[in-house]
Amino acid sequence: MEEKKRIVFILNPISGTHSKKEIPGLIDKLLDKEQFDYELRLTEYAGHAAEIAKESATEGIDVVVAIGGDGTVNEVARSLVHTKTALGIIPCGSGNGLARHLCLPLDIKSAIRIINACRIEDFDYGVINDLPFFCTCGMGFDAFISLKFAEAGKRGPITYVENVLKEGLNYRPETYEVEDETGAKRYKAFLIACANASQYGNNAYIAPGATMKDGMMDVIIMEPFDTLEAPQIAADLFMKTLTNNSKIKTFRTKSLRIHRETEGAIHYDGDPIMTGKDVDVHIEHMGIKIVTNPEAVEDNSQPNFLLNAFSDFFNNINNVREDIGRRGHRFQVINKVMLRKLSKL
Repeated sequence: MEEKKRIVFILNPISGTHSKKEIPGLIDKLLDKEQFDYELRLTEYAGHAAEIAKESATEGIDVVVAIGGDGTVNEVARSLVHTKTALGIIPCGSGNGLARHLCLPLDIKSAIRIINACRIEDFDYGVINDLPFFCTCGMGFDAFISLKFAEAGKRGPITYVENVLKEGLNYRPETYEVEDETGAKRYKAFLIACANASQYGNNAYIAPGATMKDGMMDVIIMEPFDTLEAPQIAADLFMKTLTNNSKIKTFRTKSLRIHRETEGAIHYDGDPIMTGKDVDVHIEHMGIKIVTNPEAVEDNSQPNFLLNAFSDFFNNINNVREDIGRRGHRFQVINKVMLRKLSKL
């Protein structure tokens, strides 16, 4: 008889946007106990998930499952890199960037069934100033919005777009020196993002063509844009068309050094942190094992939800209209164009 795999579930009871009261019962009911011996661990303080995951990897546990939002997933994943222990995900966050990129189901019951299938693959991950990330990292407006999004009283795509449009009116771009294996270039940029995976979360695609298996990161440099261009950029994020925007410059590289004129914020998987003027980013090729979906299929219902989200937002954007004043008529024209595009998704 084949020896059972050992699996540890790490549950952050306060992260994300969903109630987790039913999750322990669902695990006990739905997990294939002929295949797994399992243990459920609850986190008690910041950093506890990383400690549990590291301990589990040291003990040779086969799979450690992060139950929570992107922060919990990152915390668990960074303790499993370059080990034989695989990361599993039961997504319960507001963004669920890594889960969405991997086409993992957001429904808890379906996520447990994926774990039962236990298909494990190797993937890349990134490192920014010694901090591992698995989806994206960045600086400039990218990190600034992460701060605003973290502070927001509500979460989700409407909040994200609202912050992009409102704060973008006043944010001042910075000058960066960007160096890769081809040499150094200077950019005046609104943001610089480095993507291992395709999206931030909430199906906001910063790098639609990114893959976690090529040993490269997609670098996205967003040039300064004006008030009337902001809504289109926000829409492009959700329509997977950002790289077609004239304000976007992209390239791929294995490593990157960025120098900026002042210290400031960076983010890794949406978690913001203050750091110095020099920022180093690189990719660790095939450095983490992840339980994947053997029947990966995109959720075709998402565009309709996004259409409703954008419609709701643009019908209630009085605070932004006040900022653009007499340009309101032109802004309404852009709204109609964007909604037509979204309705075709």
